Amino acid sequence: MNTRRAISAVLAGMFLFSGNLTAQTGAPRPEKPNVLLLLTDDLGWQDVVCYDIDEPTPYETPNIDALAKEGVMFWQGYSPSPVCMPSRSAILSGIHPARAQLIGVGGGMPPVPHHFRGWAYMSPWSKQGGATTKRTIATVLRNNGYFTGHAGKWHMGVHNAQTTDAQGFDYARSRRGATHTTPDRSKIFASRDPGATYKLDANGYPQHDNLDDALKFLDLAQGKDQPFFLYWCTWLVHGPIHTRSRALLEKYCDKMGVPFPDDPGPIQTMDEDGQKNPYYGAMVEMLDYYTGQLMKHLKETDDPRWPGHKLIENTYIIFTSDNGGMVGDPKEKYTDNRPLQKGKISAMEGGTRVPLIIVGPGIPKGVQTDVVANGLDFYPTILSWTKTPVPENKTLDGCDLSALLAKGPTDPSLVRESDGSVRDTMIWHFPQSCAQESTIRIGDYKLVHNYFDKPEWELFRLYDSEGGPQKRVDWEEAKNLAAAMPEKTTAMAKRLEEILTEMKAGFPTLNPQCPRNLGEKLWVPTVLSHEQNSSTITVSYQENGAKVVRADLIYKLSGPGGWLRNPATLASGNTVTADLPADTTHYYINLIDENNYLVSYPQIVGPETPSPNSELIMEKAVRRRD
Repeated sequence: MNTRRAISAVLAGMFLFSGNLTAQTGAPRPEKPNVLLLLTDDLGWQDVVCYDIDEPTPYETPNIDALAKEGVMFWQGYSPSPVCMPSRSAILSGIHPARAQLIGVGGGMPPVPHHFRGWAYMSPWSKQGGATTKRTIATVLRNNGYFTGHAGKWHMGVHNAQTTDAQGFDYARSRRGATHTTPDRSKIFASRDPGATYKLDANGYPQHDNLDDALKFLDLAQGKDQPFFLYWCTWLVHGPIHTRSRALLEKYCDKMGVPFPDDPGPIQTMDEDGQKNPYYGAMVEMLDYYTGQLMKHLKETDDPRWPGHKLIENTYIIFTSDNGGMVGDPKEKYTDNRPLQKGKISAMEGGTRVPLIIVGPGIPKGVQTDVVANGLDFYPTILSWTKTPVPENKTLDGCDLSALLAKGPTDPSLVRESDGSVRDTMIWHFPQSCAQESTIRIGDYKLVHNYFDKPEWELFRLYDSEGGPQKRVDWEEAKNLAAAMPEKTTAMAKRLEEILTEMKAGFPTLNPQCPRNLGEKLWVPTVLSHEQNSSTITVSYQENGAKVVRADLIYKLSGPGGWLRNPATLASGNTVTADLPADTTHYYINLIDENNYLVSYPQIVGPETPSPNSELIMEKAVRRRD
């Protein structure tokens, strides 16, 4: 812990009860507080000035930095996943992506390699959509008398799934505003010209529909005698990397020492170190400005339920990101997460460690903490703040942070599991895309399981917490200790397996069509026949040296939505049986052998075919006969 953070920890107790002081107006504080969950998109841990470590960032974030001084700033805040949809679903539902079978960005597709022969493995099946049927935090808050709103990015499956009945929102808007893309990012900017497509606001920043929609919700809340919950999701700073502000682009070109672009081509290539993309810098500052405008509204607007007070005085605010910073694409670098390893689309620290700031009534100001927290914790914490009962039979994979925030933000013993034990363990499960990783953090150590890359196991000591304040050791995840500490590696691997097994997580499989997979692929099973009798299908197969250990039915229902999965039954005589759910239109059978090879029947794509789209998959599937 650096000097600044050590001092803040000492001062934490001095501020502990400051948030509980009520102005002497005679009006009692409303029992139910407001809640604002501000979820940014792809904002990296090193993109915000107050999180600056090692190398000074050129970005400017005065409003986010000011927010950090109003509450608790977590140095070890994490997202539930290294990509968007699983994190967003986990935050709204409180359920871990591995348990929810929501581990991919898209989901709802049968397991298939990204390239039929070029990829040696297949990502596991992942559901399409997000928290639709999982009793979102908005649903339970609305049932407890809250006026609920969503403004901005959804990205949890079919967009109309955010209707009030499905997700619990009374108000929902998803206009992109200033984040709309254009073919030539170097030419179309906001202005004060009456005929301009994009306008500048009074402060010279691009007018942004996403901010306007959030403010509109707050205006509507003013006319209601009930608390509000606002889930505000910016598209910033997700790609495509561009800005509507010419002034900001010029500013960051000057700060970074690059010429103003005269074409839409890449500014910084992936092999260039540092944060040197002026488009990205402009996006970060735009995000900071819109955040500041929302905070300004809360500070200046009277609370209709608490005469003599402003909305900010009875509003909890959570500021965070859905995953770590996106480093870039093959053509252009966006940002630099170092000292953290990698970024979005990886379960390494750069992909999961995110800014996390929490502010509100009873929360001390200006505290920085090394306590580990996760987006999964928001659901149970909000329930406590709002005195909302936990829904019956509701699974919650996070921990309630309310006691930590109110009693001692630097005391990790105040974060407890449902059984009362102090939490010291977190896992991330991302056997997707090119990452194919699962990781577990226990105390100071982090273990990485690489399913198909070498080394299979990597053990890193991130911190040293022995004998005093926590000290930085290997945030870079540069020194693999697995060989030097085999007992710890084995113990942590066992614990990771136990948790994933309890969650019934899906795992990647090998692709028998890939030439690089040798040996055991010659033994994969062959499907011999298939028949359907009413709603029951029977598939017979031949084992060619490897035993079939699992079979799944992958099916599509009529109407919108992705492909679903049910276990099929391994019956006698090398047969598989499965019952087709009502309204099934098409289906596949997947066989997985003891060597973890997956055979699809029918075969989904032909040789050398890239990742398929849903129409091609539907064309290859078996059509149900009734």
